[in-house]
Amino acid sequence: MNRRCAFTIAVAILCLVTGLGLWAQERALNRMSPGGADVVLAVFDPEVFNIKALAALRTNGILDVPGLTVVGIYHVKQTGNFEEARKYVADNHLDWFTFHAVSAEISESDVFRKNACTPEFEAIVAKADGVIFFGGPDIPPAVYHRKTSLMTSIEDPCRHYLEASAVFHFLGGSQDENFRPLLDARPGFPILGICLGLQTLNVGTGGTLIQDIWTDVYGSPTVEEAITLGPEQWHNNPYRKLFPLPTISSYNFHSLRLLPESLFCTSMGFKETDHPRILSSHHQAVNVLGKGLYAVATSRDGKIVEAVQHRKYPNVLGLQFHPEHPMLWDTQPRYRIKPADLLTSYNAILAGAPPSLAFNKAIWAWLAGRLEQSHGRQKAPAPAAEARRP
Repeated sequence: MNRRCAFTIAVAILCLVTGLGLWAQERALNRMSPGGADVVLAVFDPEVFNIKALAALRTNGILDVPGLTVVGIYHVKQTGNFEEARKYVADNHLDWFTFHAVSAEISESDVFRKNACTPEFEAIVAKADGVIFFGGPDIPPAVYHRKTSLMTSIEDPCRHYLEASAVFHFLGGSQDENFRPLLDARPGFPILGICLGLQTLNVGTGGTLIQDIWTDVYGSPTVEEAITLGPEQWHNNPYRKLFPLPTISSYNFHSLRLLPESLFCTSMGFKETDHPRILSSHHQAVNVLGKGLYAVATSRDGKIVEAVQHRKYPNVLGLQFHPEHPMLWDTQPRYRIKPADLLTSYNAILAGAPPSLAFNKAIWAWLAGRLEQSHGRQKAPAPAAEARRP
């Protein structure tokens, strides 16, 4: 055998081995058994931003779960760049993160019933210890039986079919009152929905959405009119539309009204009189609440639902804001909200409005504790004073 032939065979073997490795990585849940040694967190839409957010939470000790494995769930027909995500994981040696691709067919017509993806959802509840639904683009209104507003932008229908169907399987919904939710078998299973994730929790359980806050809630069809409302009524930053500069944040900070029955008050140590500031970037919001959901935080004017919980499953929490954003922990001044503002950091904005920084961190301490409890570890929740400490 000559050297060129030997080299060709070696390359072919390497490609085969690499391909098999990627194939195995793509179906991580298949290699897992219920009750394994690691705490397993399943996250939908494992794109680079979301992986960076989790990595920052872990690096900064904010999501502190020893022996944590994260499995990124996505459908092969989604538009996300998961090749880039896999490269990011490999380049940064994130051995705690792996992927699980779903290829079973799913369409708008079979989202809210047993379908070809049902075994995937069953495996998540059986083998994981909790789930996160991250932010993203608008849900197609047809999924919640509404016509599509000109303000709605549909970018990734397959992602929404998969995630809304997952919510329906986990929690049930008004779409089929006879459907038995998977969480009936694990009622303490924690589920966190962030921004789009809250909206998916709502739509998945049979709720509907406001398709544009500026026009439908505040009657402000122009940017200039939106600006006059003031920052407490901004759910993204209107100045970014007039000044599309990298230093003008597309996000906005506004404060919350916490309701006394919320996990924020009953489990995280905050009071109804606290008004923490949060990072916000969305133009849609909850309209009619889905089956089993109730509001536990609103905007200060009470017009926008900012957080929901579930009446039957105590560890389901949906947030219309972004406590996961990695820039919340960065102290370097990089952004401004208004063009005339000095550069500042997201971290400084939160630190300057107590108990905002503690509030955003406490959400992750709560999730860490619930993940460990779901796994079978008996980790007591932090005392109220400790939970509120910046």
